Amino acid sequence: MEAQLIVLGFVGLIILIIIVMEIYNRLKLKAMVKSKWGAFPSARFFDKEESLKEAWRKAKKYRSYDSEIDDITWYDLDGFILFERINGTYSSVGAEALYQRLRNFNFSEKSHDRLETLIDYYKQNPTIREEIQFQFACLGKQDHNHVESYLSETRNQELPNTTFYLFCGLLPIAALLFVLVFPMTLSVLVLLGSILFNVIYYQIKKEKLQRELICMGYLVQTVVCAKKLEKIKTPFQEELTKNLKPLASMTKFGISFRMKSNSEAEMMFDYLAMIFMLPFISYNFVLKKLTNYEVQAKEMWRLLGELEVAAAVLNFRTVMPDTSQPIFSEEIVVTGTEVYHPLLATPVPNEVNWTKNTLVTGSNASGKSTYVKSVAISCILSATIHTALATKFQLPFGHILTSMAVEDDIFEGDSYFVAETKSVKRVLDLAETKVPCLCFIDEILKGTNTIERISASSSMIHWLGKYPSLAFVATHDIELTEILKESCDNVHFEEQVTKEQGVTFDYLLKQGPATTRNAIQLLHVLNYPESVVELAKREASYFDEHRTWQTLK
Repeated sequence: MEAQLIVLGFVGLIILIIIVMEIYNRLKLKAMVKSKWGAFPSARFFDKEESLKEAWRKAKKYRSYDSEIDDITWYDLDGFILFERINGTYSSVGAEALYQRLRNFNFSEKSHDRLETLIDYYKQNPTIREEIQFQFACLGKQDHNHVESYLSETRNQELPNTTFYLFCGLLPIAALLFVLVFPMTLSVLVLLGSILFNVIYYQIKKEKLQRELICMGYLVQTVVCAKKLEKIKTPFQEELTKNLKPLASMTKFGISFRMKSNSEAEMMFDYLAMIFMLPFISYNFVLKKLTNYEVQAKEMWRLLGELEVAAAVLNFRTVMPDTSQPIFSEEIVVTGTEVYHPLLATPVPNEVNWTKNTLVTGSNASGKSTYVKSVAISCILSATIHTALATKFQLPFGHILTSMAVEDDIFEGDSYFVAETKSVKRVLDLAETKVPCLCFIDEILKGTNTIERISASSSMIHWLGKYPSLAFVATHDIELTEILKESCDNVHFEEQVTKEQGVTFDYLLKQGPATTRNAIQLLHVLNYPESVVELAKREASYFDEHRTWQTLK
């Protein structure tokens, strides 16, 4: 009797330790959520772009949008770095929803109104916002969770051999009952044999079904999280309750998926799952539920994403120097005050008054490209997360695309120029649909000779003027400012060259085309041979006067 009490006490102590550790971990997690508010998200192991893009592509099979930020534009504007700056999410549901929101949008303010409703609620109820973030942190992240794949292809995911898994799972239980009928030795042999077989078979099969088990595990854990969030008052509580109701019982069928094997208790539960084949048996039960209520499952996933994205966007607005909610207008113009680039440590804000196609001129490193990108980024963030990086910002609904960081495509066999012309051609194709387009181009057609570059690019920009679109073109070719002076606005950036400081920039936008030629003056500052500097000046002066080059002898 005394020995039994000692064993029971020891078991009780272990259970108590596990409970205390679980409470400690949850308190630690809650403190972490609280401490990270109002700061830029830190780099994390999860949320790899490959995983996020995979989920985004799967989601597009059953969600429709008016426009998409294509891969070229996303790459040109360092889209994933921008995503990481905004990504204050704690679950893969939220991270995937944020990534998808930054890549697709509609020409409507409906989704923006929903976002602002949640953001205003979080502002007024920070304790509730913190509790919601904590529940998402308890859910955690799982790259390549394939849930979007299941939501778009539910009926193709069923596992075969359910009857066999059920038989194997019941065998250890039956062996325990055999004790009442058969000799002890035989019962123990059947029990040990069935356990050994199940554990080995489970491990072998688990490797082949890793994708399915990970997906179903994360999906069931998400339903568990949704059941907790359903009890928290939010503007979308009624919607969540309605869509969750037919799915709630998934957590009973999928008991073996509710735990994650990252603590002592969960490791013990994982061994029990192996012995009784619980994941394989539960899988098809959960899948059937998902198949019967596919619409509600998709809505639940979307609603959870909205809840977490709103918190991440609010945090982003909190930590950025200045943000504003944009105004969408019918007029095809973009105007803004103190627009800046979000990825620079000390950005210089500038105005934007984009009412017609605009050429941005200036020397290298003067700020042309950064300015064009800052306007493009504010247009995208306005259209997707209703947040402009400016004190005021107005724009129309329309497509947004860029042609900037063009590279050779050795796999397609494309030269730089061919790759560049393909990139610009997609801009023209989209503009031709007569849906408003905001186009951003950096150094148009720089991969070819001067005469053809200027003639081709001027004709392209002039052609764009016939459509309800706006083009913002950063260029070194000041000839374009003369050719297109009747159809384009001109703005520029300047540099200052002095003997004492060399080249300096103020990064402030000026009206009109660039007129300075400080490159030759810089040669003098850098102590180039005097004869080289003087000859360069004479050649430039001759070209200005005669519009042709003289032959050097």
